[in-house]
Amino acid sequence: MVAVAVIGAAGGIGQPLSLLLKLTPGISRLSLYDIVNMPGVATDISHINTNSSVEFYVGQSQLSNALRGINIVVISAGVARKPGMTRNDLFSINASIVRELIEAVADTCPKALIAIVTNPLNSTVPIAAHVLKSKNCYNPKRLFGITTLDSIRASRFVRDTHGIDAMELHVPVVGGHSGNTIVPLLSMATPQVKLSQKEMEDLVQRIQYGGDEVVKAKDGEGSATLSMAYAGARFTSSLVQAVGGAQVMESAFVPLAADSQGAHQIRRLGANSLDFFAVPIELGKTGTLRIVPLDAEPNMLELKAIDIAARTLKDNIAQGIKYMDSNQPLH
Repeated sequence: MVAVAVIGAAGGIGQPLSLLLKLTPGISRLSLYDIVNMPGVATDISHINTNSSVEFYVGQSQLSNALRGINIVVISAGVARKPGMTRNDLFSINASIVRELIEAVADTCPKALIAIVTNPLNSTVPIAAHVLKSKNCYNPKRLFGITTLDSIRASRFVRDTHGIDAMELHVPVVGGHSGNTIVPLLSMATPQVKLSQKEMEDLVQRIQYGGDEVVKAKDGEGSATLSMAYAGARFTSSLVQAVGGAQVMESAFVPLAADSQGAHQIRRLGANSLDFFAVPIELGKTGTLRIVPLDAEPNMLELKAIDIAARTLKDNIAQGIKYMDSNQPLH
């Protein structure tokens, strides 16, 4: 059985994520942490009649206790995007939060699998890698940025226009996790979907900016919390299955050093020398077993999108590294 910690469990994503994980088979212990409001959230969730135990921890002084003995750490802490907030606004707040939390993970459960939800993911994952390197416990196979929501949106939005069963449809999504870094490979959808170029362009635009759709619809009251919680729970469930001995296919924003050989294809297609990229992966007990090769060559529209994504990602990743280079570790 597997022990999972949710860091940021009282937040807009953290609460529904914790609820879904309480329902997830294979989890024996659910450790919930936040800086406020944990007793009520955890007590409420603990009444659900599944077999996992629920613990709660509140405040910085209890963070190490929340992480002790944990196999999988899911980080959803941080502020959510609001209307008018730029990526840099979000980064300036969440970068320091992720840095501090990853330092605690490195000190307390350095061999845990780490799955990050906190945006801007294209920069927070490189920050996490930098911290782990500074703590001499970096293993690229154990670090993940959760991009599952992009795949979920791709399947759902194709279903909206073509009536295909969204639960049976799989669309590979590569690149990053914001705007034009999100590259859905609609030409490789299984089962195959016939799309005109206009339909493909419209779907790509909607998938890339689905988060904006939610922010606008919530009218200043939040961002994509419920769908992101579902995506986070699905990815975490895959990690739980993998830790339990299964080999599971997912996609995530990962260090390409997790499988240098397997990264050759996506580098050739446009990722070039980037250290991080969202790719299909096979998960196992130790994290990323391999980067799963794409079944076919992307079409011209998709190759152009990968090139655009790579150029934006280069700046996003550099922003995270620059932040760490200019900020000494807290401990």
